[in-house]
Amino acid sequence: MRYLMMFAALTLAACVEEPETGAEIFATECAGCHGANAQGDGPYARGLDTVPPDLTTIASRNGGVFPRDQVMSTIDGLQRDAHFSVAMPEFGAGDLGATVIVEENGLGTPVPTKLLLLTDYIELLQREE
Repeated sequence: MRYLMMFAALTLAACVEEPETGAEIFATECAGCHGANAQGDGPYARGLDTVPPDLTTIASRNGGVFPRDQVMSTIDGLQRDAHFSVAMPEFGAGDLGATVIVEENGLGTPVPTKLLLLTDYIELLQREE
């Protein structure tokens, strides 16, 4: 019986796709406008009315703190203020993958996997301005 359970677990694991990395998601979904270097100079940025922001200076523009929830809300499409470009897709309207529970201060919040990977990647790109 134990062998059967291990076989079933291994079979299930083999059927599950490997998750994309944040860098792969960024290259596919974001680099066209924000640039491969995330500094707002992608090939599609030239024709936009609103220049895509430099994503590598989000923390420095926010007093040295990376505003994780705000970044996720912007990507997802929940937070869209007046200066926001309509060219930015509302990624939350599409498939951001299965959710994982992110625990903070004892509270678990379901977050789509791709949204979490992309936000983590953008956080890694932060540099001082």
